[in-house]
Amino acid sequence: MRWKRTIQLLDVHCEGEIGKVAIGGVPKIPGNSIAEQLNHINTVDDSLRRFLCLEPRSGSIGSVNLLVPPKRPEADAGFIILQADQAHAMSGSNSICVTTALLESGIVEMKEPETVVMLDTAAGLVKATATCRDGRCERVKLTMVPSFVQQLDVEVETPDWGRIQMDLCFGGVFYALVDVAQIGTTIEKANARRIVEAGMMLKDLVNRTIPVVHPEIPEIKGVAYVMFRDTEADGTVRTCTTMWPGRVDRSPCGTGSSANLATLHARGLAKVGDVFKSRSIIGSEFEVGLESVTEVAGRPAIIPTISGRGWTFGLHQVALDPFDPLAEGFALTDTWGPQAGEIR
Repeated sequence: MRWKRTIQLLDVHCEGEIGKVAIGGVPKIPGNSIAEQLNHINTVDDSLRRFLCLEPRSGSIGSVNLLVPPKRPEADAGFIILQADQAHAMSGSNSICVTTALLESGIVEMKEPETVVMLDTAAGLVKATATCRDGRCERVKLTMVPSFVQQLDVEVETPDWGRIQMDLCFGGVFYALVDVAQIGTTIEKANARRIVEAGMMLKDLVNRTIPVVHPEIPEIKGVAYVMFRDTEADGTVRTCTTMWPGRVDRSPCGTGSSANLATLHARGLAKVGDVFKSRSIIGSEFEVGLESVTEVAGRPAIIPTISGRGWTFGLHQVALDPFDPLAEGFALTDTWGPQAGEIR
């Protein structure tokens, strides 16, 4: 073979959301912290992201997690989340995928009945407590990075639905949280395309008009996702996170559920020790807990926990032919939606 680059990927999904994990062949990425490495991918050299996330080597669904050496001495591994639009700082479902991959591949020694894995991310240190049995990682409970409210009840004017109200919050990345009834639909599989189109429009609108930057990590800025939410009769929070250029998260979304929990706490609807269920558009579930309260740059914040399951389902190697004219990758509107035309 005449390949000039090969990367080994372990296929993993968390509650239906694909989070492939690059376990071999990841090149060295410049930066003294995971946040600096994230910034390098997003602002200096995005060729690795395009190679792994765009066609013809990938598709519109899921993420690729780069395993990198941790920068914090207490961490067992570091990782960076690659998606079609950019590299992202943190994800609950991808943290569960990475933990499952580390333990079931033997990169980190599995200990039964429980193994603690410390993950270094651009958003901070994440503690993953894995329940293990018979060589399998059965469930992972994440102690997430501090989540906080940026602004409650923000109003924006839209051409389709008039004035929309949303909460801007941080749960590992920034979210705009929107009650789904405001766009005249419900969180059901049949409504995924309609929800995606609304989410893409709102994300663009918010990022053009309301800049947000993490007060302690300047590399994390801008609303990454719009998450639509609803509350079911049994008190379960129904979620649907929309992702660029046009798809929905199949999982209940760990960082989005963390951001939403921060809004519940700010409104006096959640207290330390409370545990909620968060249900995805396909019916899969996370347990979302409020472990403690803290502060971020002087503002109130919470420490959430997210509990869910991951499964490995394949192992493959992706390679680059040095003569391939499509080395930079591409995306078409037939499968990626109309926003695919913005990929350069």
